[in-house]
Amino acid sequence: DIRMSGVDGLSAATELMALPQPPKVIMLTTFDLDEYVHKALQAGAVGFLLKDTPPRDLIAAVRTIHNGDALLAPSVTKRLLERFSAAAAQDGEAAAKRLEALSERERAVLVAVARGMSNAETGRILDMREATVKAHVSRILSKLGMTNRVQAAMLAHDAGWV
Repeated sequence: DIRMSGVDGLSAATELMALPQPPKVIMLTTFDLDEYVHKALQAGAVGFLLKDTPPRDLIAAVRTIHNGDALLAPSVTKRLLERFSAAAAQDGEAAAKRLEALSERERAVLVAVARGMSNAETGRILDMREATVKAHVSRILSKLGMTNRVQAAMLAHDAGWV
């Protein structure tokens, strides 16, 4: 548990993880706070459940953890997914904003790059010479402040272009 007499559960988990053969730790608490979830996972816990978890689910959780998986309370999982989705949306918006600096032709070249096409393939598809594609790629990298095609391709993916 997070709060116990003598030593708190977070300290106990940390001490247990320092053992030569540490056990798998599941935190079981009434405190559904992100701060405690983060600290418990940092301390080495592989499970975080609330005390209102039905007995059948507690037994299933022990089996799940024993089999090498991890488990979070549904409310914790929901919050993490919401935060992850919100962060991904913000990342996508930020990526799209950065890509506004590109011309239409540069955008087309970047999409081809993000799809893994070579300069020669991009040139064939966009009806331009390979040297022209190279020039566009160079300008794209310069405008975006990047050093390689992979970085630019990842930004295009983050923006949802591919």
